[in-house]
Amino acid sequence: MRTIRPTATLAAALALTLAGCAGGNDGDTADAGAAPASTQTQEPMTEPAEEAPAAVMPMGTGDPFADTRTAAQHMPETAATLAGGFASALEIPGATDSAAAGLRAELTALLQEHVYLAGIAVATAYTTAPDSEEFAAAAATLDANSVALSEAVTSLAGEERGTAFLGLWREHIGYFVDYAVATKGGDTAGQEEALASLEAYTVEAGAFFEEVSGGELPAGDVAESLRMHVSTLSTAIDDLAAGSPEAYASLQAAAGHVVEGAGVIATGLSAAGGLEGDPNDDAAVLRAQLTAALQEHVYLAGISVFTAYTTEGGTGSEAFQAAAATLDGNSVALSEAVGTLAGAEQGTAFLDLWREHIGYFVDYAEAAAGDDDAAATAALTELDGYRGEAGAFFAEISAGELPADAVAEGLAMHVQTLAGAIDSLDQALVEAG
Repeated sequence: MRTIRPTATLAAALALTLAGCAGGNDGDTADAGAAPASTQTQEPMTEPAEEAPAAVMPMGTGDPFADTRTAAQHMPETAATLAGGFASALEIPGATDSAAAGLRAELTALLQEHVYLAGIAVATAYTTAPDSEEFAAAAATLDANSVALSEAVTSLAGEERGTAFLGLWREHIGYFVDYAVATKGGDTAGQEEALASLEAYTVEAGAFFEEVSGGELPAGDVAESLRMHVSTLSTAIDDLAAGSPEAYASLQAAAGHVVEGAGVIATGLSAAGGLEGDPNDDAAVLRAQLTAALQEHVYLAGISVFTAYTTEGGTGSEAFQAAAATLDGNSVALSEAVGTLAGAEQGTAFLDLWREHIGYFVDYAEAAAGDDDAAATAALTELDGYRGEAGAFFAEISAGELPADAVAEGLAMHVQTLAGAIDSLDQALVEAG
C-alpha cells in the first residue's frame, strides 16, 4: 500500500487551510467550489473492465471526500425506506414520514456527518502534505456540511437566523482547528486557549437555540450538551494526533453523542414550529436510528480504506485492524436492530450477509490499490450478487412490505457511490505520490 507521510510544517498549514474554510465571512455561504457533494454531477471516474456489471459501475468525481459524502447521503433515504417497511409490517406506533420524523432524521444525519467529516479533515491534515489538494478538499466537504446545517435552520427559523447559525458554527469549527494545531504541536497553552474559546461558544450557541426555539430548548441544557461535544471530539483529535488506534472508537463515540443531541434539538424545534407528528414516537425513532447506523457504515468504511491506503502495513497494520473493528461494531449494532425487529435468527443472518458485503468492498479497495482490474471486476460482481440476496432477505423479514427489487435497486446506488469514493481515494493518493 502507498503511504503518505506528514511534513514538519503541518501546524501552520492546518491553521491556514481549515481556518479559511471554517471562518467564512460573517455567515456567507460557501463558494461554488465547496458546494455539497449532492449537487455535483456523478460520472464514472475510470473506465471499468469490460466484464464489470453495468448496474454497479463505480461513480466518482475524483474528490474522495465529496464522493464519500455522496455515498453517505444516500443512506438516510435507504433508512427511511427500511423504517417505513418495518413500521408497516410490524405495526410500529407513530409515523416514519411525518414532518417531525423527517426533521429528526435530517438533524441526525447532518450532525453525525459533522463529526465524521471533522475527524476525516484532521486525519487528512495529519497524514498528507499540508498544502495538498486532498486536505483542501476535505476542508471544503466539511464546510458543505456546515452550509447544509444552516439551510436546515433557515427552513425552520428564517434566513437571518440561518445566516447567524452558519457564522457561529463555522467559528466553533475554527476553534477545533486551533485545538488540532496545538495538539499536534504539543502546545498546551494553545490547547487551553482553544478549549476556552469552545466553552464560550457553548454558551453563545445555547442562547441562540433557546431564542430560535421560543424557549423549548433551554440555553443551559444546550450548552451542557455542546460541552460534551467538545469533550468527545477533542478526545478524538488527541487520539488522531497521537496516532492511537483508539482514535476510531473515540470518533465513533463523538458521533454517537451528537446523534443523541439531534433528538433533543428536533424535539424542541418541532414543538416551536408546530410540526406535524412526534419526533419521539417509535416509528420516528426507528428511522433516526437506522439513519445513524447506515450513514455511519459508509463513513467508517471510508475511514477504514483511508487508513489502509495511508498506513504502513496496509490492511495488516494495527491502525487498520482498529478501524476495521470499529466498522464491525457498527455491523453488529445493525444486526441487533434487525434482530429486535425480526428475531435473533434473522439478526444473525443479516450480520453474516452484511459482513460479507463489507469484505467485497475491502477486496475492491485492495484491487484498486494494486491496479488489479480482474480482481476489481470480481469484487464488483460479488457486490452485484449481494444486492439480490439482500433484497430477498428484506422482502422476507418484512412480509413483502420491502419489495426485493426495490431494495436491490437502492443497494446498487450504495455500491456505485462507495466504490466510486474508493476509486477517487486511490486516484488522489496516486497523484499525491
